[in-house]
Amino acid sequence: MSGRETVVVTGFGPFRQFLVNPSWTAAQGLKLAGLGDSIDVYIKELPVSYKTTQEIIAKLWQTLKPKFAVHLGIARASSVIILEQTGKNSGYSDRDVCGFFPPDYRCIEGGPEKLDSVVNVRAISKHYKQAGMDVIYSRDAGRYLCDFAYYCSLYHGERRAAFIHVPSSGSLASAKRLLPLLREIIVKMLKQLEDH
Repeated sequence: MSGRETVVVTGFGPFRQFLVNPSWTAAQGLKLAGLGDSIDVYIKELPVSYKTTQEIIAKLWQTLKPKFAVHLGIARASSVIILEQTGKNSGYSDRDVCGFFPPDYRCIEGGPEKLDSVVNVRAISKHYKQAGMDVIYSRDAGRYLCDFAYYCSLYHGERRAAFIHVPSSGSLASAKRLLPLLREIIVKMLKQLEDH
């Protein structure tokens, strides 16, 4: 029996009309529900700020050395769960809540243009789609803080990260519906990591 392993789950702080960001509420729910007996879930709220998010993510990987990181963000006007495959390094020209954008509009100076998660999220989304669930796959996380956090994590964590956009409307926006499905998706990702 191997020892316990850490999985980091992040959500974002207040953003525009979301005074309490549903992605952070979901992260707290996952901490309560747990991800299995051998997993310690460590949750962290990321501010909608490039600089602080970058610092927090680098530090999480350096200090906790997690097995995996799952970053949650809100997909405005979406009623489905979106599993993101790819983080992009450049093109961040939208200002964050502090009014800043990253130097040179990029995440990591000299980093690859894009990074894919080690997890095959297309396969996971396909499984749910076939079961008639509202889970879709995407290769474009939107060039804002979601995409930025994801790329930083893929970079520091040697691609052992995933990004999930949670819906802001529709039936899946209720924590009662969302959490069991989110938990199941993440457990599937961890299983895929084991088999990798």
